[in-house]
Amino acid sequence: MLRCHSPSLLERIRTTRGFLDPDTICTDTTYEAALLAAGAAIEAVRRNGFAIARPPGHHAERDHAMGFCMFGSIAIAARWAQVQLGFERVAIVDWDVHHGNGTEDLVRDDPSVLFVSLHQWPFYPGTGGPYEQTETVVNIPLPAGTGDDGYFEAWRTVEDAVGRFEPDLLLVSCGFDAHVEDPLADMELTAGGFRELAERTTQLAPRVAAVLEGGYNVRTLPGLLETTLDGFAA
Repeated sequence: MLRCHSPSLLERIRTTRGFLDPDTICTDTTYEAALLAAGAAIEAVRRNGFAIARPPGHHAERDHAMGFCMFGSIAIAARWAQVQLGFERVAIVDWDVHHGNGTEDLVRDDPSVLFVSLHQWPFYPGTGGPYEQTETVVNIPLPAGTGDDGYFEAWRTVEDAVGRFEPDLLLVSCGFDAHVEDPLADMELTAGGFRELAERTTQLAPRVAAVLEGGYNVRTLPGLLETTLDGFAA
């Protein structure tokens, strides 16, 4: 945890009872749930699996929880993989509909971690614009209304960036809020689109794991998960 977050943030999440911001609330069980979510991400790396856990994590910065996110589970899992499994180069691909500002904050200055984000823009949290790029941070902002074809076209940039980086491990921040029926965004990915993204991801690195981020239509989410898992297994 402390490879990614400050002691003060951990203590704030452990002791706060109430809202940290208009979207992010701490209750009696939040701290434990957030630790378990980070642990699930680590276990996903261990098993080449998919961590189905909440709260999500990709908005959590080093010293700041926001956007439903307490701790940056996927960045924590990446650090664990480097320290415990000896992976030298880790890529993180984030296709949640929102920019993963927290993950970017946690890995931006580390040349051993590549961060690539496809997201609706302009949109919450307001970061990830077309000029926010470095050697190991690739932001791919997409306009509202982008569907399968637009994502597949943008995926060429993902393939180029990950191919140049040559990671030992690729982790996916797998949000489903870009789905056409999600209530919190304006994108038009279909279930088949998510399956295709997952299948294409498996071609990019010798080892792949994924972590659940957003996705707020409880009616469609189980089916989207099942379809995407099929893509990862293909």
